[in-house]
Amino acid sequence: MSCAKKESEKESATATAHCSISYSCGYSGTTNALWGITYGNSTFVTVGRNGNILTSTDGSTWTARTSGTTNVLYGVIYANSTFVVVGSSGTILTSSDGTSWTERTFETSDSLTGVTYGNGLFMTVGTSGTILTSTDGTTWTE
Repeated sequence: MSCAKKESEKESATATAHCSISYSCGYSGTTNALWGITYGNSTFVTVGRNGNILTSTDGSTWTARTSGTTNVLYGVIYANSTFVVVGSSGTILTSSDGTSWTERTFETSDSLTGVTYGNGLFMTVGTSGTILTSTDGTTWTE
């Protein structure tokens, strides 16, 4: 089953697979690739190419947000009351609500391709074996 939607088809579609599992699809409003998604603070957040950040409260209707970057965004997580986004050229963004984003700095040009949270730490990984950690999502160390 596929949920591919044309730009002109913004209404939600529902499909049922042969194994009787039902799912719904929504149209994101972008043609850019989306690479990561998370849920927190009653909000879905997805990230992707050209600095795209989209949010939704229901998973069907999406709103574009201003990220402040055109870099590819690969990963997003919500933990410790903070959304953290990582991407190409060392991009790290944070938000408390998924709407307003702040760029964080760490001196690396490596792409950061994944982010997680556990045991009181945010961790991100990237190209060239990069591993960064942070207790708050704001200040990062190698």
